[in-house]
Amino acid sequence: MTEPLLVARDLSRTFASGGRRVAALDRVSLTIAPGETLGLVGGSGCGKSTLARVLTRLLPPESGSIAFMGDDWLALQGGRLRAARRHMQMVFQDPLAAFNPRATVGGVIADALRIHAVVGKAERPAEIARLIDRVGLPADLAERSIRDISGGQRQRVAIARAIAVRPRLVILDEAVSALDVSVRGRILELLVDLQRESGVGYLFISHDLAVVRAVSHRIAVMAAGRIVEEGPAARVISAPSSAPLIELIGAVPRLMGKPQA
Repeated sequence: MTEPLLVARDLSRTFASGGRRVAALDRVSLTIAPGETLGLVGGSGCGKSTLARVLTRLLPPESGSIAFMGDDWLALQGGRLRAARRHMQMVFQDPLAAFNPRATVGGVIADALRIHAVVGKAERPAEIARLIDRVGLPADLAERSIRDISGGQRQRVAIARAIAVRPRLVILDEAVSALDVSVRGRILELLVDLQRESGVGYLFISHDLAVVRAVSHRIAVMAAGRIVEEGPAARVISAPSSAPLIELIGAVPRLMGKPQA
């Protein structure tokens, strides 16, 4: 039996709001297998982005555990943590906030290749060109400043940077929401192709149920900091059992696409 890639158990995190503590995460547990996409859906403020930041250690949990690639993810420090970070990448909803605005497109990708020693210095230009092409951007964009390209282009650069280091898990937080329909389709196809080629796992966070259903093997539903429903994508969408998911489905005129086999 294949060992899980990521196992999170009973993660909790609260924030101060209006003089009281609000539970952004309330004993959240989930698993992701190698080569699997877990879709995560829920209304605004339900805790999806907080969970992503806790899993990537951008925020510490107040309790709970995370095992990643068999290691205690929360216990890693120093050089071991830096080396392990290569294997878990995140694509944010707002890519500009994740970049040095003075950097060029090629420089952003080059930094990832250099820091994680993915390819040698002589091979970097060719690898940068390959990655830029892979996400559907023109080659001459490599010399452009990050702040001088469109939001959709920045999001594709963020995806290129994430896949540059050949990760085992990518967490995508509304990563295609800023893209137009045709570009979104190409990026989703790219993500599926990469998964088939390399066995990368995804935590795919989105408010778009049609997109989540199309790319996910399983779907988890969050509400008020908890996972309230989870299961195979086709079953969860066709026979929802939680009120939050029923409400989300009711807001979508028609769900398109087929779930992953």
